[in-house]
Formats: sequence, C-alpha cells, structure tokens
Amino acid sequence: MATVAKPTAPTRQIGTPPMVPRIAPREDLNPFRIAQIQFDMAAEFLKLDLGLRQILRTPKRVLEVSIPTKMDNGQVKVLTGYRVQHNVARGPAKGGVRFHPNLTLDEMKALAAGMTWKTATVNVPFGGAQGGVICDSKRMSKGELERITRRYASEILPLIGPYLDIPAPDVYTDAQTMAWMMDTYAMTVGHAAHGSVTGKPSSVGGSNGREEAMARGLVAVVEEACKLKKIALRGATVAIQGFGHSGATVAQVFAEKKAKIIALSDTRGGVTNSRGIDPIKAIRYKERSGTVVGMPGATRTTNDELLTMKCDILVPAALENVITLNNAEAIKARIVAEAANGPTTPHADEILARKGITVLPDILANAGGVTVSYFEWVQNQQGLIWDAEEVNARLQKTIVRAFHEMVETMRKHHVPPRAGAMILAVGRVAEATLVRGLFP
Repeated sequence: MATVAKPTAPTRQIGTPPMVPRIAPREDLNPFRIAQIQFDMAAEFLKLDLGLRQILRTPKRVLEVSIPTKMDNGQVKVLTGYRVQHNVARGPAKGGVRFHPNLTLDEMKALAAGMTWKTATVNVPFGGAQGGVICDSKRMSKGELERITRRYASEILPLIGPYLDIPAPDVYTDAQTMAWMMDTYAMTVGHAAHGSVTGKPSSVGGSNGREEAMARGLVAVVEEACKLKKIALRGATVAIQGFGHSGATVAQVFAEKKAKIIALSDTRGGVTNSRGIDPIKAIRYKERSGTVVGMPGATRTTNDELLTMKCDILVPAALENVITLNNAEAIKARIVAEAANGPTTPHADEILARKGITVLPDILANAGGVTVSYFEWVQNQQGLIWDAEEVNARLQKTIVRAFHEMVETMRKHHVPPRAGAMILAVGRVAEATLVRGLFP
C-alpha cells in the first residue's frame, strides 16, 4: 500500500489557505498537462514510488479511429474519433462519449484520467475512460448522428463492453446516443447487452433518477460544505454559468432547497436578477428562444461578469478553463462547485484558496452522474429495477460519505478540497495497483 506523509501542522478548516507545492509562474491551459500537475501534487503527498507514478499518470490505452459516414446529401465524410482508457486497476473503464468540433486527444486523456480519480473518490469499482468524435453535432440531422454513432461504436467495439469499458453520455450526446451504441454492440455480439452502456432510456434498462443524478450529487456536496462554512443553503445566492441540461437541472435542485438563483448564462450570454430567477421559467424561455438572454424580469449580463459577481455559490457548468489566472482574483463567491469538468486551472486554484474560497472539485462535485451510472450498471447486471427514491437515497449516502472522507484527508494533509480529493483517489488507485502487481 502507498505510504503517506505524516501531518506536522495543526488541523485546518475547509476553505482556509493551503500548504501546496508551488506551481510554475506561466499558466498552461492544456487539459492533460493540468491533469498531470494535479496528479503529481497528490503523488508527492503520498510519497509514491517513481515507477508507480509513471503507471498512474500514463493512459493504459489510446485508440484513434476513422469514421466514414454517409451524410444526408449523399456525400461520405470521414470523421476522427477517440477512445482513451486511463486505468482499470479498480474495475472496468468508465467514461463519457463527447461530440464536439473542438475535441482534442489531450482533452480525452485528461477526462479519462479525471474519471479514474472520480470513480475512486466516490469509491465505485470502475476505472477511467473517455471518448468522442470531432464533429459539429448541432449542424447534423438525427439520421447523420445515428450513422456517426453506430460507426463510432463499431470501430471502438473491441475495447468496450460490460466488463471492459462502459460508455455514457457527455457533451452533445444523450440517452438516444447511448441507445444506438448499445444496440450496435448487442447486434454485433448477438445477445442483449444492457450493461454495455449507461445513461440510456429507461425503456432499454436506464436507471430511474439518472437525469437528475449529477445535480443532486452536486447540491448534496454543496449542502455539506455549507454546514462546515456555516452558510445557510436556504436563501443562499447561486450563480450558474452554463444553462444547458446539467446547469438547468442544478438550478432546479437548488430551487427545491430554497436557494436563490440570481444569475444564469449560456453560450450567447446571461441574465441576472438579485431578487431571484425561477429556473422553470428560464427553461421554458430558453426552449422558445434558444437562449436565456432577453427573458422577462432579468437584466442582461455576460459570462465573464457572471463568474465574478458577488454570490454565495458559483457553479461553473459549461466547459473547462473558465476560472483562470486572469479572473481568479475577481471571483467573489464563497463556494465554487464544479459541475463542469476542469473549469478551474491550477493557478486559479491557488488564488482562490488564498482568498478563502472553497472550491468543491469536479471529481467529487459532479460525481453524482457516474455514481448513478454505477447503480444503472449494477441493476442491468442483476436484472433489477430500483425506484427513484432508492436511487436518490443511495446517491445521497455515497456522495456525503465521499465528502467527509475528502474532508478527513484534507485535515490529515493540511490541503484544500481538490488536493484532498486527489490524495484520497490516487491513494486508492495506487493501493489497487500495488495489490494486483504487474503482469507478466
């Protein structure tokens, strides 16, 4: 088992300035290098052997595939897709499938590594993976998306399956995407394979409660952090950057807890109202107009302004690297809850910690999704159907336990939340790797 450094300083409370290794003065926004910086920090605290560090910071397998697809106009377009498996020491690989025009291999590697640490943080028996296709799905018909999805699934099929690697939805993919992938897999292997993907429709084995899972997990983590920081969640002000499906669901769950949503934004801009914004009205307005900008009873703002407005809880729910060296000093939230993957850079982390702002890291804050994906996989493997109440109760228990394990690790090593979660996760994966040994 990996050895750890013994604490020598007094216990710190959540949100207080950390003792962390200094970072080079120039900010690097490459997502995979950021992931490696975060891993190296945890490995240093755990005093991991050099060889073990090399194993854990290197993806196990990287696949690049060509995806020839017939478009609606009859032409064949060749797209590029990836599937990265970072680590499988603790179980089958698990991770999303993303369709995006700016997708890169380094992004896939970073997200796969993040999933390794995320599953370990909440202690579900999976490893980490990520995949995707470089394409502009917003400009494609449903037929084109189905053909791309099925060809992509067939190209990565040797690497995926219920005991190998289990894909799930991510940016610009959804339950329908997963149904197509599952069907492609099942038709190829010749038998039903509901556990080959998660995040699929309930009619083909999807779990109850899956659509709200990430949001419920995030709000549960925020609620526990509020208790430690002595913030009343009821009436707390919340700003959400990224009002897509995830951000909208987060807003609704916060509203259930009687928190006040004071700002929302999407790719076209944002809106704010200090008296509060009804998330249901915002969702309906966006369905009609395609954006929250212009909705009645709210003032227009920008994404940049939203990030730096005064609020109790800031939720970055869009893409990575939105809180950086350039704007971290201006952040005024008391808690930053990362609904997106990688929204805060290492330099920004350091600044926010010095300012006393608690950053609830993505590998815990948005882990509700993979937790319920695990529940879905378990139900598929055992032929069970849990009702939403059971799923939500199990999710709450898992996430709250993980939060307090993170806090315990923070106090043991005198570090902020992200470092605490990373040390906890890396330690678990390191232990599994050492126990299993090397083959051959």
